[in-house]
Amino acid sequence: MLLAVCESQGIQSDLIPRIATGFCGGLSRTCGICGAVSGAIMALNLFTGRVAPKDSVIESYTTAGKMIETFAGSFGSTNCKDLTGVDLGTEEGQKKFKEENIRERCKGYTGEATRMAMVLIEDKLKNRGS
Repeated sequence: MLLAVCESQGIQSDLIPRIATGFCGGLSRTCGICGAVSGAIMALNLFTGRVAPKDSVIESYTTAGKMIETFAGSFGSTNCKDLTGVDLGTEEGQKKFKEENIRERCKGYTGEATRMAMVLIEDKLKNRGS
């Protein structure tokens, strides 16, 4: 998700897929926030994040909040376990994930999170140009 947004904006780095790896599977299979949502927040912060600790976090937090609210509104949750119906931290959950091809559902979440993030990014870029 992060890589797709970055590439669409002409941002390229071998580090991008690496830094996002642990966010997959609900934060490394811990049943946490959906990796697509985490990736969206990372992508948004490329455009709204602070550069120095003393800089304001308001734009970042506001934009991330919109992303979280939109995703949860569409899918009922931002939590991996809620979205997939499995605990990926267990062998049983991983087996069910594979057997029931839940990866396809995750691809849908990833696609929608990418679309949602791009809408927010394009809005930010348009407003900065105004």
